[in-house]
Amino acid sequence: MNIQKIIKIVALVIGLIAVFFLVRIMMLGDEAIENEVTNQAVLDWFANLAYVVLGIATVSAVVFSLVNLVSHPDKLKKALMSLGVFALVLIVAWFASSGVETELTDGEMLSANGSKLIEAGIKAFYILILLAAGLMLFFGVKKMLSK
Repeated sequence: MNIQKIIKIVALVIGLIAVFFLVRIMMLGDEAIENEVTNQAVLDWFANLAYVVLGIATVSAVVFSLVNLVSHPDKLKKALMSLGVFALVLIVAWFASSGVETELTDGEMLSANGSKLIEAGIKAFYILILLAAGLMLFFGVKKMLSK
């Protein structure tokens, strides 16, 4: 049996379990679940199944991506260069930010470092948006001029 058949069988089993829990939840109804604690166990099982599926999907995506990068050195080089550019954007945004201690609406204080981190995240977002828009514009104009 190859790996694709095994994955299909596992996906089918997980799907059938999920459908079973979904039907159980729909048969119970909202009010029965809210009123009785014992009926909330069905939701717990459904949530646990969702966590397991999310974990499997995350691990498989990371593992297969890393295997693909390791087996293709040219793709690894491009990925590391992209990671470096992203780190550079984050560093520029961090140094362009100023942290100011701020009082929050609930009366607590946001530290200067926390404020700087939030501002750096917003500035990094803006830098990445401008970079993406600029690259789309550049390549769009370049494509129109080459025709």
